Amino acid sequence: MAPKNRIIIDTDPGVDDVLALLLALSAKPEDLEVAMISVTYGNVPRTSTAKNALSMFHVLYHELKWREKHGKDSNKTYGALKAYKPLIALGAQHALEEKLHAKDGFHGVDGLHGVHAEYPDLSIKDTWEWAFENATLGEEPTEVEPYTEFFQTSREPAHKEILRLLRESPADTISIVALGPLTTVAMAAAEDSETFLRVKELVVMGGAVAVPGNITPLGEFNIYADPVAAARVFALTSKEPSSTLPPKNKDLPLQPDYEDYPKLQDYPKKLSRQLKLTLFPLDITTPHVIEKDFFDARVTPLKEQGSPLARWSKWWMDGVYKRIQQDEGVLETPPALALHDPACVWYMLTRDDPAWKGVSQLEDIRVETGGQWTRGMNVVDRRNLQKLTEADIETHEPRPLTPDGPEASDITISEIPPVDVFDSWMNPRKGNRINRIVQTPGFDIFKKVLLDQLF
Repeated sequence: MAPKNRIIIDTDPGVDDVLALLLALSAKPEDLEVAMISVTYGNVPRTSTAKNALSMFHVLYHELKWREKHGKDSNKTYGALKAYKPLIALGAQHALEEKLHAKDGFHGVDGLHGVHAEYPDLSIKDTWEWAFENATLGEEPTEVEPYTEFFQTSREPAHKEILRLLRESPADTISIVALGPLTTVAMAAAEDSETFLRVKELVVMGGAVAVPGNITPLGEFNIYADPVAAARVFALTSKEPSSTLPPKNKDLPLQPDYEDYPKLQDYPKKLSRQLKLTLFPLDITTPHVIEKDFFDARVTPLKEQGSPLARWSKWWMDGVYKRIQQDEGVLETPPALALHDPACVWYMLTRDDPAWKGVSQLEDIRVETGGQWTRGMNVVDRRNLQKLTEADIETHEPRPLTPDGPEASDITISEIPPVDVFDSWMNPRKGNRINRIVQTPGFDIFKKVLLDQLF
């Protein structure tokens, strides 16, 4: 029986990314197939996020053995993990136009609060890199690790594997769930736009529309980390992608180690379709939380019984809860972790539930790529202005782009906008068209759903 949904997860495994991956792999095989995991950089470098992803499979291998030994296993436990072997490929190591690595320490120095040092028996050997490329750490392994039975690896860059899967599958049969910076996704879209648009839906965890950011006052981490990539991906939702593409940054030419990145050319003027993008910004993900007391009540007894997954996850969850208390400066209040990334996987598992609701009309949400203080900001038009209609387009005359009037002598040519800004926002053919999720099956029920499925 074919699964209801096949997905590619593009992720930068830190704490909530791992929770999202576990939720996907613990699904029923008839509900979900994880066809591929693309590992990108994020709060920590790609070497750390990749090690975290592979260590998760190592932990699950031992967890299933432990459950079987203690009579806790069944055919329904981690069904998607057992039924399918996702392809794992390495994605981007840094943003498209810069080497800046945005990090805030929220997930610890290795992305999982030092769990590899605390539980070396639950961590993988450094020779894992050999599965993807000629590694620099250790000698090439001669034995196959048992946990590798759950996945395949590729030496091809992740963006090329994404395109291959989309090309080899019927259109509208694979969705992409992007849980980290959108660099790898943007690379795939740049290399072959038409193949990329075969995707059924792109689900993005990112942005902050009407709430504050989480890495700056206006920026959410995933969008902030590579705003150019986000802007390019969002532009594919437009009837005229060129209307929202970011300006080319001539001051930051590609570095020598960008040689595997595709050239970021403009999209073709005519594309066969628009991208269907469903956005999960902080506005909707932040209210879905799991409190420390709630997590501990369920997981601590399993840890005491010897569950490898409980031991492993309890360590990095304790780490992130401690960080939350430090950030909020209120040590006496029980901390709660927002389930940003897991919410996107929950959507893929239950998307037929009518409780999921997007905006009544697709929104023109754009990404600020060049602001000193507004990098990564989601920009929306909050002016109460009447938009043009398709019929208006034929008669609309763009605002002159040359100085005119009595103040013309005070205007320099560099101050003249290169496009008709008014037309850019008012023209129905221009601007992005994004489905922003505004309602879920429930803020309070998700934490129980998550732990029931994982443990």
